[in-house]
Amino acid sequence: MDLRSPRNRSLERGIAILRAFRPGTELLGNGELAERTGLAPATVSRLTQTLAEAGWLEHDAGQRAFRLGTPVLTLGHAMRAGSSVLRVAQPPMTALARRLRINVGLAVRDGDEMVYLESARFNARGAERSIVPGHRVPIELTALGRAWLAVAPKSERAALLAQWRARRRTRFRRLEREIAEAAASVAGEGYCVASWQPQVVALAAPIVCDGRPIHSLNVSMTTDLPPAAVVRTLERPLLTLAVQLRQAITNLDG
Repeated sequence: MDLRSPRNRSLERGIAILRAFRPGTELLGNGELAERTGLAPATVSRLTQTLAEAGWLEHDAGQRAFRLGTPVLTLGHAMRAGSSVLRVAQPPMTALARRLRINVGLAVRDGDEMVYLESARFNARGAERSIVPGHRVPIELTALGRAWLAVAPKSERAALLAQWRARRRTRFRRLEREIAEAAASVAGEGYCVASWQPQVVALAAPIVCDGRPIHSLNVSMTTDLPPAAVVRTLERPLLTLAVQLRQAITNLDG
């Protein structure tokens, strides 16, 4: 398939409809879908009818709205079950999380967010937020996202920075500085640190393999300890696991 060929606009718009559904949102009407996707109401109406007829959406006549259909779940399961990357990543991630009683995650970029592919959670203190495969977090605020930004193609990085500049305005200068500091940390130390949730300290390292999306690996703890103490505890295990996963993923293509 020639990836440079003209894109199928109808398919892109149908995917945009499915993307509009997020955790915590069961039902969306055509008007809400039009608002979330920026598509014309007539286009949304046509697409939701087609998606419902194909089973990807379910129509709730009483609410005059749609929910995601079962095939969406089976598609996600097929992706996880068939992923060679997860097959080699899950065992060492789980082993590290269990040994140190920490949280370990692996994510890739989707739009302006990072999406967890895997999350092994063994934090001794637990965590208020449940992170599971498919969970999304913002790129610009998290260690996962900033590690990805540090090695991202310049054009993608510039586009995202322009988006955040327009969205955040007065707060962008501080954000830009923090992103630059994270990039310098990745270049110098191999990882970056962020603490965007109360009492949660996270470290992340990018995993770059030819022919594969850039992955971000993170480790985190919910703790009252100073961030510096957490970094001293977790930096070596993170970097060791990142090297292990990078080699394992590279070997998949060898």
